[in-house]
Amino acid sequence: MKKPYFITALGTPLTDEEELHEEGLAMHLADQWNHGIDGLLVAGTMGAMQLLRDRTYQQLIEQAVRLSKGKGEVLIGAGDAGFTRSRQRIEYINQFDVDGIAVLAPYFWKFSQELLVDYYRGLADVAKSPLYLYDLPTVTGTKIAMETFLELSKHPNIRGAKLSCDVDFVRQLIDRVDDSFRIIVASPNLVDVLLKHNIREHLDGMWAIVPRWTVALGQCAAKGDWDEATRYQRRITEARDLIIQYTYSAFTVMMNARGLPGLYSPRPFKPMSDEQKQHVLQLPVMKKLIEEDPAEV
Repeated sequence: MKKPYFITALGTPLTDEEELHEEGLAMHLADQWNHGIDGLLVAGTMGAMQLLRDRTYQQLIEQAVRLSKGKGEVLIGAGDAGFTRSRQRIEYINQFDVDGIAVLAPYFWKFSQELLVDYYRGLADVAKSPLYLYDLPTVTGTKIAMETFLELSKHPNIRGAKLSCDVDFVRQLIDRVDDSFRIIVASPNLVDVLLKHNIREHLDGMWAIVPRWTVALGQCAAKGDWDEATRYQRRITEARDLIIQYTYSAFTVMMNARGLPGLYSPRPFKPMSDEQKQHVLQLPVMKKLIEEDPAEV
């Protein structure tokens, strides 16, 4: 099989005052590239884009693009609650040389599929970089329908989609769009299974926490060593369960434990208590992570 392709949904390290932690960002970027990750999504949902000051969002993009030049693919998250806010973000991104812009379905208000088509077409017309549909219904409350994907795939500047949804839907969409329409999957607990079926492009925030295990899973799959790939998959899934249990608060603890400074869980998320931190750090999966996957900066 072809080499798997992993794009990390980057976290956004912040100071205690929730300004951009510049040293933490530089270390986070270096850690990803040095571990062999293929690309980055900057300012996605893992990066808590909607919780950042506009100034912090802009600084994040500027520095991430500068520090990643020549190292791999860089996508930028731009989706907001409505057209004007999302367009404003895209207009800012247009001054940078990036590989793509990922746009969530608008949230808060619920819009019809017809209005989503108009929304995405309008943003794709503004964007200088290729636009990617970012389907995350568990967060936005809006599912992009199959017919909406098919209609939008005809736009010359809409080049693909990042899908965080049912795998059966992913399979159907792959079968119905042209090969030029890129499908990037976010199913971090099923990577080994999907690779067996030649679905090779994967994007998720878990790669921010476990880059070595992620790349190792892909290397094992490329060699056909599926038993070893599944072993890494189980570790990744176990680490992901901590995020599900403790939300973004565990993200901060796990990144700090790997040697990467900064706050990755801005308010209104609450920091984990000392008791919770000690519990998480003593778990076997965390001990393995700290031992086997320290930051490479």
